[in-house]
Amino acid sequence: MLKSTITIDVALDDSRVPESIEWNATEGTSGRPQQAKAMMLSLWDSAEKTALRIDLWTNKMMVDEMADFYYQTIMTMADTLNRATKQTELVDDMKAFAKEFYRKFQEQQLKENKAD
Repeated sequence: MLKSTITIDVALDDSRVPESIEWNATEGTSGRPQQAKAMMLSLWDSAEKTALRIDLWTNKMMVDEMADFYYQTIMTMADTLNRATKQTELVDDMKAFAKEFYRKFQEQQLKENKAD
């Protein structure tokens, strides 16, 4: 049996806030650790019928980057759901939600920037 390993290293500051996130995969093409400002890891526990999650972001992650990250994550989740289930109506709903979420975020950012 083939085996692949994904390693995630998180450096914490004195307050235990992530300062850096590095990841590497044995099947990766770069051959060296990659930097990330945020991560979401979800694992399905079939015995408990629940998702186990780790959501981390570094102190360098900007608010607009977080919105981009969430938008892209929701869109990717929709694509994965489509490949797994072919439930196109649900997939379309997820993508519509992601687009509306991102539109509202941008609108809010404009309001905040005008107020400054």
